[in-house]
Amino acid sequence: MKFKIDLHIHSHSSGDNSADPEEMVLRAIERGLDGIVFTEHYIYEASEPAERLREVYGKKIMILRGVEFSAAEGHCLVFGVDTDRLSVKHAPVEDLVRIVNEARGIVIPSHPFRPGNSLGELVLDLRGITAIEGYNGANMHAMNLQAVEAAQSLGLPITGGSDAHSPQEVGSCYTEFSEQVTEENFIELLRAGHYRGVDKRKISKFAFP
Repeated sequence: MKFKIDLHIHSHSSGDNSADPEEMVLRAIERGLDGIVFTEHYIYEASEPAERLREVYGKKIMILRGVEFSAAEGHCLVFGVDTDRLSVKHAPVEDLVRIVNEARGIVIPSHPFRPGNSLGELVLDLRGITAIEGYNGANMHAMNLQAVEAAQSLGLPITGGSDAHSPQEVGSCYTEFSEQVTEENFIELLRAGHYRGVDKRKISKFAFP
């Protein structure tokens, strides 16, 4: 069984687009995804609308929450913890990883080689991360290729996420798990690494086995 989850979704709650969260969910259902994760910018509380959407659409698609957190050096996806309750605001990424891990959450650097808001080669020396986002739907393929190569060199699994800021972008990249994902086992399965990132864009169809 393959379970497809877009691990990187934004809505108007991120403050940089006008996408309605419900439209994002409906598009994900239309595209045949099994799950999506709202990863609004900066604060966990911004994804609160997902709770209502889960009640409405929970029988059709799994809806989870994370956050795209801005560490001092760049963006990271954080899952499994409410970062608003942790002392991590503007923290250096090494501190972010340590504090999130201590709270039993996980950190995955997002679009690590996109100029301007990413960790870049810092990921090569960063310990304690769970995976690397290798397939980001808002990236050029060359940036994704760098991320994939970094993950391979570190022996880390690779995730995929659309980084959608509009419904049309949902599911352009996603993570394909080898078994069914539930809200209860989501973090455990991310740690286990039995998944691959997939890029479904017409310009470049790639998947890491």
